[in-house]
Amino acid sequence: MLTKAFESLKNGEIILYPTDTIWGIGCDATNEEACQKINKLKNRTSGKSFIILVDSFQMLEKYIPDFPNVCYDLVDFSEKPLTIIYPNAKGLAQSIVAEDGSVGIRITKDVICLQLIRAIKKPIVSTSANISNEKHPTNYNDISEVIKSNVDTIVLERTSEVMNTPSQIIKIGLDGTVKIIRS
Repeated sequence: MLTKAFESLKNGEIILYPTDTIWGIGCDATNEEACQKINKLKNRTSGKSFIILVDSFQMLEKYIPDFPNVCYDLVDFSEKPLTIIYPNAKGLAQSIVAEDGSVGIRITKDVICLQLIRAIKKPIVSTSANISNEKHPTNYNDISEVIKSNVDTIVLERTSEVMNTPSQIIKIGLDGTVKIIRS
């Protein structure tokens, strides 16, 4: 059922899909052109980074070569989806990395997200399915027709589910300092 979404991601296209938190727009997080398509669709200014999803610490370590060991515990013991902003990202599309070289990454446990990531063997972008500065949709029916008509593929699983829980976000320094961005 997700075959079309897998193909879209592999072909540098963008998808609309349910995540572990809210409805999201996504693409291959290593594909600069695809990430630019999302920026354009969302009417988003450049320089604002995206959250990306990975399937494991093993995948995360490929893109974040150095981070404090406390991150393993933070993810393992978190009761809600947790996005950590890591320093010194590498191998990702430049437009999704913040000016300071950091990027927000969440290790997802969501079945659909895991299938998408594992199918392309790369992280995927997870940004809210709305135009910038508009409220994020809480269910599929709230998603703007502008968004729906300008993505390449829509993953229609869980369309009746209310999704209104953005992830917690913290920023971690190489020295282990933690700054809460969103609780």
